[in-house]
Amino acid sequence: MSRAVVLVSGGDATSPFTTPDSACASGLPAGNTHSRLREYLLQRGHAVYTAPAFNGRGVVTDPDPESFGAFGGQPEVLAEQFTVNSDGDIDLAGEHLARFIDLLHTRFGVTEIDVIGHSNGGLFARSAIRTMGLMNIAVRTRSLTTLGTPWMGSLPTRWVYGEISDAQLMGHNFAVRFARGFKDRIEDGDLGLAQQNTYHYLVGPHGWNHAQVGALDQIPVYAVGGTFFHTEGGDAELWPQDGLVSDYSARAVGLPGTVAPLLTTRSFPVTHSIFISELNQLPWETGMTWNPDVLASVADFLDGLEGHDHP
Repeated sequence: MSRAVVLVSGGDATSPFTTPDSACASGLPAGNTHSRLREYLLQRGHAVYTAPAFNGRGVVTDPDPESFGAFGGQPEVLAEQFTVNSDGDIDLAGEHLARFIDLLHTRFGVTEIDVIGHSNGGLFARSAIRTMGLMNIAVRTRSLTTLGTPWMGSLPTRWVYGEISDAQLMGHNFAVRFARGFKDRIEDGDLGLAQQNTYHYLVGPHGWNHAQVGALDQIPVYAVGGTFFHTEGGDAELWPQDGLVSDYSARAVGLPGTVAPLLTTRSFPVTHSIFISELNQLPWETGMTWNPDVLASVADFLDGLEGHDHP
């Protein structure tokens, strides 16, 4: 059996394909989401692959070297059918991710995976796990870790689509400013993901989460939430939050147990990402996928699975 960790980036991300032995030649070796997490897990003895993601249709291209979190000199650019469209439909992203995981099986002999999804990457991963079952892909999912994943929707998109009022943002300077910025971005063009990052789409008897029931029945899930931003008197479903996703949503608190029967959760005083940290003039170590405590907890979760047989 050949086991590997698969890292999946979230919405609007552009991330290169990397293997345990190869990464980008310049800039951040695995992009701004996963470079530090990849390095940490490699040091802990895991074989780590990062799934390619592009914030649009097509293949991953090197970003402008002056842009935030740039990388260059990708070891290999995979075809579009193996590349997650990080701004598009969740299930289409899941289908492409399932094909990528099948490629890991055929090219690298991977037969078992631990999937780690950041932000919407957790939803992409959940869709891929279900799709892999439907396609009979010969790779077993041992575990799923979600980091700041909007299991029940993200705050800015819920505000844009009228699910959250101005008053519920509690006048919090960053929350208000970021939500308004999201509205401008969505109006510039949305490929489908934004409207799916809502309570209406994800939750309820006809929601996306309900359609996933059964996919995670025998898979241990570790869901991590961020609590860096908080306010007195805020709605417990919305506050505290990591700048993009509430702790309540990231830890799937309000979802029925049938969605993820083997769920464990934990919260950390971190932001959603180094991008959010940068906007708030904070050290990158306050970002969820760069924070030492979060990284250690993820590795400890994976190591704790050893010796436990989950069929």
